[in-house]
Amino acid sequence: MGNLPHINVDATGKQLKRIRKEHNFSVQDIQRQIGLISAQAIYKWERGLALPSLDNIVILAKLYKVTLDDLLVIE
Repeated sequence: MGNLPHINVDATGKQLKRIRKEHNFSVQDIQRQIGLISAQAIYKWERGLALPSLDNIVILAKLYKVTLDDLLVIE
């Protein structure tokens, strides 16, 4: 099958944090926009400990006015 692409979770977390800050959103702003009960998931995403669900990735792309490829670091 060769080398299949994969998402670099750590680099994607750094990318998510950078883009959020570029758009002057706080973690709490994103929490409210997505409708999460706590901000813990966002901190996990940005630390590279987890990835957002597909639904949340789509919401983030819409909020930041970027493409999914802009949010994900695929190697």
